Amino acid sequence: MDKKKLKVYGFIFARGGSKGVKNKNIRVIAGKPLIAHAIDAALKTRLVERVIVSTDSELIAETAIDAGAEVPFLRPDFLASDTSPEWLSWQHAVKFFMDTGHNFDIFVSIPATSPLRKPEDIDRCINALADDENADGVISVCPSVRHPAFNMVVLDQRGYASVAAPAERNIARRQDVPKMYDITTVAYAAKPEFILKASSFMEGRIRTIEVPQQRALDIDSEFDLKLAELIIKSGLLKE
Repeated sequence: MDKKKLKVYGFIFARGGSKGVKNKNIRVIAGKPLIAHAIDAALKTRLVERVIVSTDSELIAETAIDAGAEVPFLRPDFLASDTSPEWLSWQHAVKFFMDTGHNFDIFVSIPATSPLRKPEDIDRCINALADDENADGVISVCPSVRHPAFNMVVLDQRGYASVAAPAERNIARRQDVPKMYDITTVAYAAKPEFILKASSFMEGRIRTIEVPQQRALDIDSEFDLKLAELIIKSGLLKE
């Protein structure tokens, strides 16, 4: 792809019915709503042309607009339930722009739950997709600190533990297991046509970019919110 001609749209999917952390997307961290951190990062990238929020909540929509994002539609309720896969919301967003004549080249999802990302993390994700014409998408990953063949276990019906995924040979040290990665919520990039035809992200040919663990925190609990605020206020991310 010719990067100078690429049309990249950034999307933030934020429904109003968060159960784990009530009103998570608009909770204030380090002086601004959680979703505003994602919007700010997207606006500061070199490659994202438009920043769009998909939400079912008017309050989240107002917060997003105040932070500088576009909210051209409210997501239908059936795409904002606890059981609705976010992939369907991705398809809904892509179809909305295609149907209104606003075609674009790269879709990038910038989840609100990763407030520690840097704008360059998003650009690297986009570039990785633009540089590989055979790839359908790119995910952000960080090195995993656990491995199912060494220090992850499952419990049987009696409560006894066994290695989650035993290796073919005996492994005595964590350093000897194959390197594994955790998928992060820092950024996901994909070709719009792939999103429309596939039923899940990992159906495609997926590349990765690696981000450091300190920028990969995913907000899923009250503890995560407090941790994110401490990290931002400490200035560690500027180092």
